[in-house]
Formats: sequence, C-alpha cells, structure tokens
Amino acid sequence: MSRENKTVHVLMLPWLAHGHISPFLELGKRLSKRNFHIYLCSTPVNLSSIKPKISEKYSSSIELVELHLPSLPDLPPHYHTTKGLPPHLMNTLKVAFDMASPGFSNITKDLSPDLIVYDFLQPWAPEIARLHNIPAVNFWSAGAGIASFFFHAIKNIDGEFPLEAISLHDQERRKIDRMYENSAGGIKDRDRALQCVGKSSGIILVKTFRELEGKYMDYLSSHVGKRVVPVGPLVQDPSQEDGDDNIIGWLDRKEKCSSVFVSCGTEYFLTEREREEIAYGLELSSVNFIWVIRFPVGESMELEEALPVGFLERVGDRGLVREGWAPQVKILEHRSISGFVSHCGWSSIMESMKLGVPIIAVPMQLDQPLNAQIVEKVGVGLEVKRSKSGELERGEIAKAIRSVVVEKDGEGVRKKAREMSASIRNKGERELDEVVDALVDVLHAA
Repeated sequence: MSRENKTVHVLMLPWLAHGHISPFLELGKRLSKRNFHIYLCSTPVNLSSIKPKISEKYSSSIELVELHLPSLPDLPPHYHTTKGLPPHLMNTLKVAFDMASPGFSNITKDLSPDLIVYDFLQPWAPEIARLHNIPAVNFWSAGAGIASFFFHAIKNIDGEFPLEAISLHDQERRKIDRMYENSAGGIKDRDRALQCVGKSSGIILVKTFRELEGKYMDYLSSHVGKRVVPVGPLVQDPSQEDGDDNIIGWLDRKEKCSSVFVSCGTEYFLTEREREEIAYGLELSSVNFIWVIRFPVGESMELEEALPVGFLERVGDRGLVREGWAPQVKILEHRSISGFVSHCGWSSIMESMKLGVPIIAVPMQLDQPLNAQIVEKVGVGLEVKRSKSGELERGEIAKAIRSVVVEKDGEGVRKKAREMSASIRNKGERELDEVVDALVDVLHAA
C-alpha cells in the first residue's frame, strides 16, 4: 500500500459511553488530517449527541454510521447508551451490544474499510474483522496505568504490582475485583478485555503520553506481547466546544489563577454527604470556584435544596454553581483557573495536563483511585486525604485546595503542571506521526 496515494478507510467502534465515544472521535479527527477517512459507528441516540461536535471541516472525512441494537423489553432505544442508563440495566446493554454483532458484520461488509479500531468490551469486533480479512486494532481510552494494573491482576502474576505509585486499599481493590468479575451474556468483563487485546493486530493504542505514563506503557507492553502506541491526550479543541457566556463572564471578572473548577464527571452522582463535604470544603477554602453538580435522570432538584442551608448566600459571587453541564475545556483553559477538583476520570486528567491545570483529586470509583495516585506521584496534583472509613472531609478538601492554588508549598505542583503542558504542546504532531506510522505498518503486515 502506498500511503501517499491511497486514502485509508477506518471503521471505529467504541463502547456505548460518552467517555469512550469522545476519544474515538478526537482520534478520528486527527487521523482525518493525514488522509484517513473515518466511519464512526454507534447507536442513533449516541450519534445524535456526537453530530454537533463534528464541524464543517470534518464533514467530508468523518461519517457517522448507525448501529441498531435490538429493542429488548427493558431497553428501549433511548437506553442504547450509558448516559442516563439505570445501573441495573448495564449488563442488559452489553448483551444488546453483543446481539448487534451481525449488524456490525453487515456494516463492515458494506463499507469494506481498510482497518477496524475497536474498544475493550467487544471481542466479536476483531473476529468480524478477521472474517472479512481486515486488520483490527484495540484502542484503550483509559490510561496505561490502569491497563497495566488490570492485566497484572487478572493474569495472576505473582507478587504485588511492581511499579511505584499504584496500590489500592482493600475496599478499592474489592470494587476493582467486582468490576473484573462482572458478567454479561455469560462473558466476564475481564475475559472480554483479554480477548480484545489478544486479537489486536500487533499493537494497541492507548490514550496517554510517555511523559506521564512511560513506565506503565512499557510494563503493559511486556505482559500483553504487543507494542503500546500512545495517541496523546486527545483533548477537544476549545473552539469546537459550546460556550456559556455567564460562566465565561464570571471567570473574566476573577483575578488570574484565583479559582478552581469542581466536577465529578458525567456518570457519577455525588451522595448528599459528599455534596455537603465538598460545599463546606469550598466555603472553608476561601478560593473562588465554579462547581458543576449532576443528578441522576429523573431525580433533579433545586440547587438550594441539594446544598447546605445558606451556602449559596454565604459564598456569594465567590462561587458559581451549575446543574448539569458546563464547557469544561473552555473553563480549564481560562486564565483565572488554577486548580481542578476532579474525580480523576481519565479524560479530565488529560484535559488538565494539556492545559497546565494542577489537580485536586477526589477519586470516586472504578479506575479513578489509581489515576489519582499517578497524578500525585508524577507531581501534577494532590489527592485529598480521606477518613479511615474512606469518607471525604471538608477540612481536608479545603486544605488541599489552598495548598494547590494559594499556598507556597503548592508551587512545585503548579510548576510541574505547567511543565507537563509545555511538554505536550512542544511535541506538536510527533505523537500523531507515530500513530499514523504504526497503523500503516499494521496495514502493510496484513
């Protein structure tokens, strides 16, 4: 194949979660600049939210392809996504996704792509690729740290995880173990992931960069027997993100590096106690803040009702609380932001690192405790200390915020975050060059 003379057609199949679809889309945007044509395949409900994020300049190089899941009694089409999905239906969604594999095979036959890029829960995708004589590459939108820890654990490698920074309390480890052992359609999630990696054509793509996770990339590669190729942070261009004039106007009125952004992601909902401790922590910190709070579908409440009595009045214009959504990338890149109180979802970490914003870590679930430890070990953030029972405490929240944003002892963290951002920016297109070369090598080997 002559790379210069042929457009490479790539069919992408992410898992049905926004936190997975978005990195696939961002990778697709970058590849489209290098003579790749992208087909992004997902359910209609997911594609309807993705379509506005594809600007006119990508309209000829990125196509959205509908994958129709069966309408099971408990899973109507508006539940063909993890967004707003009741937790007890998650395994049902995985089963429905599996049941859509014949439809994906038909899509593959009709489009006849050169390459399939797929996620971690659908081992049938690379099998379909093989049946159509198409190479397939696994893309992990989580970090190399959690991936290497995952494979160390499920392959029962003797001894503790050998790389510093990653360890789990018993309670956190039990949660991770339950995640590994979760089963849908008779297949455990850990077996799905193992098969997805095992069937990948020579390489696996990981959303990370070597300066942050180089040693984890190398450890992962040594245990899966495949080259790990970092695709970079894949942060959305802020100019492509919807804005909010009220939020940006509020930020414009604040002094440089005087404020924090607070968000725990799109799929975790704070308990009443967690909301209370964070609220009082913000109040005690005396630092300006923007706080985005989300409630489960059908359980929305007034902010005054969700927060401690009198909180909004006491903080006044020092704080801005929003329910539902806020333009996270635009907020993080603003000159007044000097800290991110984050749940440590991987995409949020990537955005912080790209934009040079240190992290005040409040990990909540899944891979987040591990991600928080990496952030702290690398020196670009500080994890909030919890009680012996694992609960957030307002005093520790306030202390961590002030340390990162205000106090002299936080200058090292602030400096390291700036240096990490500069390193990412200075690399320019070199990471993309490596990805393109690796994918072309896969095509040549096919």
